[in-house]
Amino acid sequence: MAVGKRTAAAYGGWIVFEDEAGQSLTPPRARSWGRRGCTPVVRVRGRGSGRVSMAGLTCYRPGKQSRMFYSVREYRGRKGEPKGIGWRDLRDLLVRAHIQLGGPIVLVWDNLRMHLVEPMREFIADHADWLTVFQLSNYSPDLNPQEGIWSLVKRDIGNLAAADLGQITRAVKRKLKQIQYRPDFVDGCLAGTDLIMDG
Repeated sequence: MAVGKRTAAAYGGWIVFEDEAGQSLTPPRARSWGRRGCTPVVRVRGRGSGRVSMAGLTCYRPGKQSRMFYSVREYRGRKGEPKGIGWRDLRDLLVRAHIQLGGPIVLVWDNLRMHLVEPMREFIADHADWLTVFQLSNYSPDLNPQEGIWSLVKRDIGNLAAADLGQITRAVKRKLKQIQYRPDFVDGCLAGTDLIMDG
C-alpha cells in the first residue's frame, strides 16, 4: 500500500489515519533501570476504577508538515456516563481536523463497529464533498501510523503508579500535546508502517 501522489492527487487532500486506544489505572509494563540484582517493582493501588479513552488522527500531505489531532474522554463508572469515545466524538474530531487542515480529508480507519453505525454513515454521506473514507482490512494495525502514536504514549506512562484516574488523564494529554508539536514523531510513525509518502 502506498500513500502518495496517486492517492493524494486523486482526492486532493490530506491522508488521515484514525484509531482509538484506552488506558486504565493499571499501567502498561515498561522497562526501567534498577540496582544490579534488584528487580524494580512498581506498586499500583488496587482501589479505583475507570478508563481514559483516546481517539487520534495522524494527518499527512505531500509538501505539508504532518499533523496530529486527538480527543480524550474519562470514564469513571458514573450512571449515564459514556463508557468511552463515541461516534459523536469521532464526528467532532473529524470536523475540527477538516477546519484546521483547510482541505479535503481521505480518511483511513478500521472496521470498528462505531465506524459503521448508521449516524456515522449518514455523516460521511452528507460530507462527501470533503470526506472520503477507506477501511483497512479487519485487523491491520501495522498499516496505521496512529498505532505508533499510542505506542509512544504508553511508553511514556509505562510503570506510572497513578494515584487516581485524573493523573493518568493528565499524563496522556501532556504526552499527546508534546507529540502534536513534534511533526518528526508523526512522520516517524508513518515510516514505521513501511507506507510511503511521495511528493
